Amino acid sequence: MEIVRNADGTLVVPVAEGRHHDADDTVDGAPAAADDGDAPASAPGTRVLHPGEGGYDEALAQWDEQQNPDRQPVVSTASGRQEAMALVHAVAESPDHAVVPAVEALDDPEASGEALRHVLIGGVRSVEGFAAEVAEAEGGEPLPAHEATKIIGEVLAELD
Repeated sequence: MEIVRNADGTLVVPVAEGRHHDADDTVDGAPAAADDGDAPASAPGTRVLHPGEGGYDEALAQWDEQQNPDRQPVVSTASGRQEAMALVHAVAESPDHAVVPAVEALDDPEASGEALRHVLIGGVRSVEGFAAEVAEAEGGEPLPAHEATKIIGEVLAELD
């Protein structure tokens, strides 16, 4: 099962199936039901992750990789990172959180996308550091990591 990104930025991720009891195990003092082998294996469950939740950044990076599995390893350039910082700041400051016009204004969308992917691969600490860099370069207070991650996800969805 693949990770699904919803329009609100949440991610639907597969969850490993829980532990099964053997036929000779007991449940609440009574023998567990024996598996007759005729029942189909249940599909793995899912869980919805919101920006800021544990595992969200990693799941978002995996989702992004699913979008283009043949993509070369991520390489961040200085100009791509600068443009990515300006982009994240522009979206964060936009009254309507306008991603499309901000992405359309990019000089090098590919380099900006690579820089943002590079941030995601680094996990929460990388996102926090990036948010601090954005604040230093563009002014204002650093975005909370979950907000920066949500914006990065929206931008990457638009770029793909």
